[in-house]
Amino acid sequence: MMTLRIASSVVLAACLATSAGAADRFDGVREYIRTQLVEKSVPSIAVAVAKDGKIIWEEGFGWADRERRIPATEHTSYSLASVSKPITTTGIMTLVQAGKIDLDAPANDYLGGAKLLARVGDARAATVRRLANHTSGLPLHFQDYFADDQVQRPAMDLTILRYGNLVRAPGERTQYSNIGFGVLDYIIERVSGMSYEEYMRREVFVPLGMTRSSVGIGPGLEDFAAARYNRLGEPLPVMDSDSRGAGGVFASAHDLVRFGLFHLKTHLPEQKAILSDASVDEMHRRTADRNVYGLPNPEEGFGVGFALDQNEQYPIIQHDGGMDGVATKLQLFPKQRVAIVVLSNASTQLPADVADRIVSVMLPGRKVKTAPVTPAPAFAIPANLAGTWKGIIATYERDLPVELRFLANGSVQMKVVDQLPALIDRPTLNKGIFTGWAPARIETPDTQRYAYTLWLDLSVRGDVINGAVTAHTDRRAPRMGSALTHWMEVRRDSPDVPAASAP
Repeated sequence: MMTLRIASSVVLAACLATSAGAADRFDGVREYIRTQLVEKSVPSIAVAVAKDGKIIWEEGFGWADRERRIPATEHTSYSLASVSKPITTTGIMTLVQAGKIDLDAPANDYLGGAKLLARVGDARAATVRRLANHTSGLPLHFQDYFADDQVQRPAMDLTILRYGNLVRAPGERTQYSNIGFGVLDYIIERVSGMSYEEYMRREVFVPLGMTRSSVGIGPGLEDFAAARYNRLGEPLPVMDSDSRGAGGVFASAHDLVRFGLFHLKTHLPEQKAILSDASVDEMHRRTADRNVYGLPNPEEGFGVGFALDQNEQYPIIQHDGGMDGVATKLQLFPKQRVAIVVLSNASTQLPADVADRIVSVMLPGRKVKTAPVTPAPAFAIPANLAGTWKGIIATYERDLPVELRFLANGSVQMKVVDQLPALIDRPTLNKGIFTGWAPARIETPDTQRYAYTLWLDLSVRGDVINGAVTAHTDRRAPRMGSALTHWMEVRRDSPDVPAASAP
């Protein structure tokens, strides 16, 4: 008996030593997290790291719920924001693999009476794949609904009728678009005959052993979900959106790293192979570029729901997420068989910083790449734009008359209906794309829910200027409630500035 006790003690000591040894490499990251939670008043961080098919570190720091004094753990369920996107497309790919969806078929083939409308280009070219890699022509969009709002989430058909406008020809340009993923979750519903929530539970979360994962806060998971906090440190009400497939998934760090291991094709023994390796590879194949001011980035792009960084030595398959009370990061390094997850219940840069430090531990030879700051080109009004352009902004209620005025002094004004002309702030013109912010109004019941500024993202097409005008919630507001995009088109009315005087 004594021998058995000694042997057991030796085994236990060895296990503890092994565990401590494995964890020691992350002590610097731990200390950084604890310090930053205090200095930046961030409620919590949860992390998980896997290597070669094994989870080697997972831990929570801080408070999942400050008011109820619930500590964060690796099993706390966090809102994932846009890390939901590759999870949604994993659901889509199970239907592709089953022969029920064709990635390169028109998305409208899988919709009902409400279809995507092409304001430019051909709606049939807006394929399921193009929804998933942000090249469908759909614009910037999000619309959130909090539990204390008077307005509830509309049916998806209504959202499509109001905002399912292709403001660019499919394939013309990459434009990150949440509504495209709202359409994808709706396609899952229509093809499977189940709700998006139920399909994802049955066909993705349960088979992958993601027991603390759900669309929204699932039944029975209420006590495990992290509260979300705004930039003032105040708790936010429970939130829903009109595009759940874009940002509606909740998961723990433990669950999300399991999802990452599946996509690294290092499946855990108890995970069901819901996708073949070929289907996983198809999701990771780059089919679109990431653009900055209309210029493609030679290394970065999109696959089916994933963002891709194709650095030759350390390619990354990843996604991050951010919205009210949420900041998240998922990074997969397929060559090194490493998965990294960092989740937070506040809008903060900290998850990205923590992920960089974990990368430095796991891949010491890799230099963390900082995103280049690309200055906007200096703005000057060319001769072909000088003058007044008149047309319409199409809202779901009615068309609004609008004017753009490119003036001799180099400024640009926007006049909507009978409002006073508004001076466009930070105008840019690059590669035929005109952008800027305008303090003008396009009042609809949807836009009136939040204070907003208009964001213009227009293409100059000879004698026509058209594209997107977005009512975007004021960035200083305590809640970033919506970005609602409408079609705008104007044509030259009068040349106020002689061509010779234009720069």
